[in-house]
Amino acid sequence: RSGLIAGLFFFHNSCIMMYKCILILIFTLFFPKLGEAHMFTSVYSLGLFGMETFLVETECDLSGGLPRFDIVGLPDTAVSESRERVRSSIKNCGMDFPVSRITVNLAPADIRKEGPLYDLPILIALLSASRQITTELSDSAFLGELSLGGGVRRVTGVLPMLLEAKQRGLRRVFIPEGNAAEGAAVSGICVYPVSHVSQLISHLRNQEQITPVTPLQFQAYDAPPGLPDFADVKGQPGAKRALEIAAAGGHNVLMIGPPGSGKSMLAKRISSILPDMNEMESLETTKLYSVAGTLPAGISLIRARPFRSPHHTVSSAGLSGGGAVPHPGEISLAHNGVLFLDELPEFTRAAMEALRQPVEDGTVTISRVAGSFSYPCRVMLVCAMNPCPCGYFGHPTRRCTCPPGAPARYLSRVSGPLLDRLDLHIEVPPVDFQQLSDTAKAEPSAAIRARVAKTRAVQERRLEGTGISCNAHMSSAQTRQFCRLTDDASFLLKKAFEQLGLSARAYDKVLRVARTIADMEEKEEIEQEHIAEAVQYRSLDRKFWSG
Repeated sequence: RSGLIAGLFFFHNSCIMMYKCILILIFTLFFPKLGEAHMFTSVYSLGLFGMETFLVETECDLSGGLPRFDIVGLPDTAVSESRERVRSSIKNCGMDFPVSRITVNLAPADIRKEGPLYDLPILIALLSASRQITTELSDSAFLGELSLGGGVRRVTGVLPMLLEAKQRGLRRVFIPEGNAAEGAAVSGICVYPVSHVSQLISHLRNQEQITPVTPLQFQAYDAPPGLPDFADVKGQPGAKRALEIAAAGGHNVLMIGPPGSGKSMLAKRISSILPDMNEMESLETTKLYSVAGTLPAGISLIRARPFRSPHHTVSSAGLSGGGAVPHPGEISLAHNGVLFLDELPEFTRAAMEALRQPVEDGTVTISRVAGSFSYPCRVMLVCAMNPCPCGYFGHPTRRCTCPPGAPARYLSRVSGPLLDRLDLHIEVPPVDFQQLSDTAKAEPSAAIRARVAKTRAVQERRLEGTGISCNAHMSSAQTRQFCRLTDDASFLLKKAFEQLGLSARAYDKVLRVARTIADMEEKEEIEQEHIAEAVQYRSLDRKFWSG
C-alpha cells in the first residue's frame, strides 16, 4: 500500500511539472514578446500618514514568464485588491491588459500604503510600461479609486496631498472629478478632474484635453440667514458678557446652572459671534476634514468656524482620535472652532481626562504600533452642566431633591485638573417670567461679533510673528511679557491668589482673561477692575465644589 501511495504521489508531481512545461512552451510559441527585454516605467502618486503627506513612486515592471500580477511596497488589503479593479478597468475601457509577469512597487517601501487611491497610478504605470501610453509623465501625479467599468471615484485626503505635490515641484495632478472642489483650493499647479479612465487616456494621448479646475480666491465667510442669534436669548446679561469675553480672547468656558436656564441655547450661538477665519485657518481646518473623509462634496474650503457637539456617550478615542491608523477625533474636527460638551459630568472619566493635554497644547498626539500621529486641535472648549443630578442644587426658589451627598458626588465627576483648564466659570441662573415675556429684542450677534473682531485685531497686532492670534493661547513667558498690571491691579491679584488658593495655571488664566477685558476697553495696562472681573470668573467653583 505504501508503495502505491508513493507511486501516485510521484505521478501527481510529474503531471504538474509536465503541465508547467507545456504552458511555458505555449507562451513561448504564441507570445514571443514575453521573452524580450523587461519593460519598466514609473509614475508619481502621493500618500498620507496621519496629517503628514509623502510622495509615492509607483514603479511597474513587465517581464517574461507566466502571467502574474504582484503589488509590493507594504500595501494594505485595499491596495492589494487594486489588481482586480485595475484589470477590469483596462479591459472594460478597450485597452489591452499585458499578458506577462507584472510587478508593481510602491516606493518608499517602508511606509504602509492605505486606501484605494493608488488604483489610478497603478493603471497608468501599467499602460505606460506596456507602451499603450507614451506621454512623458515625470511632472505628473495621479490619485483615484477605480470602478470595474473604468470610472474614477472620489478619495479622501486630496487637499493635503495636492499641497505636497505643489511643494515637490510637480506641475500636473490628476484627481477624481468628485474631488475637483478640493483641487480648486490650491493655486500654482494644474489640477485635472477625471471622471473616467477613457477620458484620461484621451488627454494623455493629446486627443481630447481635460479642462483644469480654476483656482478659487479666498473670501470671508458670509453667514447665511436663519442661524442661531443672541437676539433670541431672553435675559442672561451676565452670561452673555462672559461669553463675549471668551469669544474675544479664545478662552475656554464652563457654564453651570439648573435645567432650562439656557446653557445649551447660549453655547449654540457662540459661533455666531466668533471672528471670521483667515485663509491659513480655513486651509488647516479643511485639511483635517479632508483627511477624516468628512469634507462635504462640492466644498473647496471650510470658511465657517466648526461647531462640534458630541454626545456624552462618546469614547475617549472618539474625542481624541483613534483606530489602527488613527483618524482625527471630535477635538481635532473642532480645530479653530468650538467643541461643546453638554452635560459634562455624564461623559466618562476617560473621555474627560483625554481632553486635558490637547486643550492645553493645541495638539493631540496618538501613538500606535504603526507610529505616532499628531493632529492640531486649537479649540474653544465650552462645557455645560447641572449642579446636581436633579439640577436644582443652589436654586433660589426650587428645592434640590437629591439624597445627601449626591450633589458632591456628581460634581466630583469633573476633576480638578480639567476644571483648572477652563478659563471662565459662569453661573447661568434661571430666567424669570418678566424676562421671558419681554417683547424687546436683545442685542443681535452681529453687533457682538463686531466688538469681538475689533478686540481680536488688537491681539493679532500684539502677537504678530508669534504663531498665535489670541490671548488664550499665550505661553507663560508671553503672558508675563504682554500682561502689564497697574499697582492696584497687582495688589488685588495677590490677594485673590492667596485667598482663593489659585494654582499657577489659574494665575496665568486670570491674567489672560484680564488682558482680554482690557483689550475690549482698548487699555494698554491691566487695571484693577479688569482683574476683579477676571477673578470673579474663577471663584464660582468655590460655591459649588466647596459648598
